[in-house]
Amino acid sequence: MFIRLGITPGFRTFRCKPQDLGSAFILMKRKYSARATEHILSSSPPTKKHRPYTATMVASTITLTDQEKQLKDLLLDVARHIDSSPSGNNNNEPVILRWAGGWVRDKLLGIESHDIDTAINNLTGEAFVGKLREYLDIPGKKQLHKLQDSDIGRLHTVARNPDKSKHLATSTIKLCGLDVDFVNLRKETYTEDSRNPEVEFGTAEEDAKRRDATVNALFYNLKTGEVEDLVGGLPDLEAGVIRTPMEPLQTFMDDPLRVLRLVRFASRLGFRIDRAAEEVMSDEGVLRNLKIKISRERIGVELEKMLKGKHPVESLRLIDRLGLYHAVFTNPERPDMPKPDISHWNLAYECLFFLENNNTPESIWQLLVSTEEARYFAWSLATLTPWEQLPDDPPLKSGKAALPLATQAAREGFKAPNKLSDVVTAAHRHRPAILELKAIVDQQKVEMEDRAKFGMAIREWDARAVGSWRLQVLYAIMVDVAERTAGSSTREEVLIQWQDFLDHLVELDLMNAASLKRLIDGKYLSKELGVKPGKWTGAALEVVMEWQLRNPGVEDPAGAVEEVRKRKEELGIK
Repeated sequence: MFIRLGITPGFRTFRCKPQDLGSAFILMKRKYSARATEHILSSSPPTKKHRPYTATMVASTITLTDQEKQLKDLLLDVARHIDSSPSGNNNNEPVILRWAGGWVRDKLLGIESHDIDTAINNLTGEAFVGKLREYLDIPGKKQLHKLQDSDIGRLHTVARNPDKSKHLATSTIKLCGLDVDFVNLRKETYTEDSRNPEVEFGTAEEDAKRRDATVNALFYNLKTGEVEDLVGGLPDLEAGVIRTPMEPLQTFMDDPLRVLRLVRFASRLGFRIDRAAEEVMSDEGVLRNLKIKISRERIGVELEKMLKGKHPVESLRLIDRLGLYHAVFTNPERPDMPKPDISHWNLAYECLFFLENNNTPESIWQLLVSTEEARYFAWSLATLTPWEQLPDDPPLKSGKAALPLATQAAREGFKAPNKLSDVVTAAHRHRPAILELKAIVDQQKVEMEDRAKFGMAIREWDARAVGSWRLQVLYAIMVDVAERTAGSSTREEVLIQWQDFLDHLVELDLMNAASLKRLIDGKYLSKELGVKPGKWTGAALEVVMEWQLRNPGVEDPAGAVEEVRKRKEELGIK
């Protein structure tokens, strides 16, 4: 199926249902009474579980930007140069260039795109880029295409790595302000006794059929200006459907990572996954291959893209509904790795979705999530909440505590970076202490006015994973909501208590307690006490910090020194 582009102007819009407006409730910042008896009222329908189709085709033609036109003209001239060169084309077949996949899909949907995949019919990507550089070295060619040296970046080739589902080398270069990948058209043949396909040059149709989804298998032919649809991608784009070009079960058995890629594209675009594909995504063989055939780094890349996207909750809803959880969040190298009950997992991630969509001044989300990295970590933590129901592993032979199961699932399941793994570990280990402090506020105990007690606890949580105490509290909130709303409590009742707890921290001016600087250091303290520094110094400086927290705004350290002096015997100062 071919559609001529760039000739007839006009616009076409897909049918679109109203977008899901989010939560049933508005969690506004409130100052509650000591018992937090106010209720959060509902004024809208319940949250919909599935976001309707929202992507819209805004044009019936692909309109190229000035940069894209410049790039297109350059690449066509390079192709002509290769065709006319005696040594440029060994098989006498003209060079045909196509922009492929995501760029075509996004341009048709009116989504801005700066990454272009260029498919070549008869040259490898690396060979074509070599000819490109050869062409640009001809005097006058850069000037012809209005190129400066800065417009041409360095070539970077990503090597073939079958063990990580990278079956063909890709050459990447910066051109005309765009990131351009070059790779030859290819076909892939899988055999039952091999986890890696045989890859060779293929036709455009063969290349389209090996792709993960029909909407990602569209081509834009640079010479003809046509969109080439060889597998039904355009009708699926209009219908808002994610469908595999080939038979779904075989598609997923060949490359199980496609299961997660389909989840990602469906959640990103607001599309639905074709029923035939959905029915086999949780096939036992597919999930087994997803666990053992695909590198966990590749799984981590897909998951990170989901959770950093605009609709992470949609990805988690699909992972949950399609039964993919235990294939992703696990340690595949550990035969005895337990499986948590995920029947109430949705209560945790829907809670986070609720909080993010009700981000008002001094709300839970605003107080606890302040950066894009924190948002990504928050959604990563939401994926791991089911592990809190299971007991810890026994201590190691060395006596050291074993890593929490949640951390194991993160590190080995999707290769979470060390920083995120540290946050997961801290969130698990400090959850009892967080709940203990919250109970003090819930019960209006006298200790709730002890600024040092709360401040020192916050500093302790943060010391184990710097800058993360807020995320640790957020994790405790999600687990608490999942546990209690699975029983008799409502989500709003639970969140009111947590809002009250955070309100109290704000009133005590402790939200920045973790970054509070000491008035004095060990050297100053040693001099004032007239003793040599020793093992006592660290504990004494903690006493100084407690004094600071109980005496906010006091800049004279004399009182802190006197507090240490009073406790010399306890601190072992001689």
